[in-house]
Amino acid sequence: MGYKLADTDWKSAMNETTLKKIARVLLGGSLIFTGLGHLTFAREEFQAQVPDWVPLGKDDTVVASGVVEIALGGALVLTNEKLQGALGKVAAALFAVVLPGNISQYTHRRDAFGLNTDTKRFVRLFFQPVLIYWALKSTEKVKSTEK
Repeated sequence: MGYKLADTDWKSAMNETTLKKIARVLLGGSLIFTGLGHLTFAREEFQAQVPDWVPLGKDDTVVASGVVEIALGGALVLTNEKLQGALGKVAAALFAVVLPGNISQYTHRRDAFGLNTDTKRFVRLFFQPVLIYWALKSTEKVKSTEK
């Protein structure tokens, strides 16, 4: 008897642990990619998000945050289960810390990453809470269903 994809109950085929692992690895990979962008191909555009009040220079801030994102992304991909919750909190904190940069980009009308209208920059602000949620949910311990 063959395996029929259409007949699959995805809830049982993709259990919560597997879904969280996929989400965590995707988040980690995204952080690595974004961190590499900070250091190379998108370096100038990331500088547009650095608020003027940040004490480091814009380029230094972008480079430092890129290194942090690469390290954090790698840790999310490679870490053992015991450390995942703590790493999720660190990732959520990182996303919260960079929110002022997104707000600064919006309030100062700085174009970067195709965000060249007030509407696009405003809508972007609502993605930061999604990233925070993603970081926390993909790294939280799966609750046991056993009684």
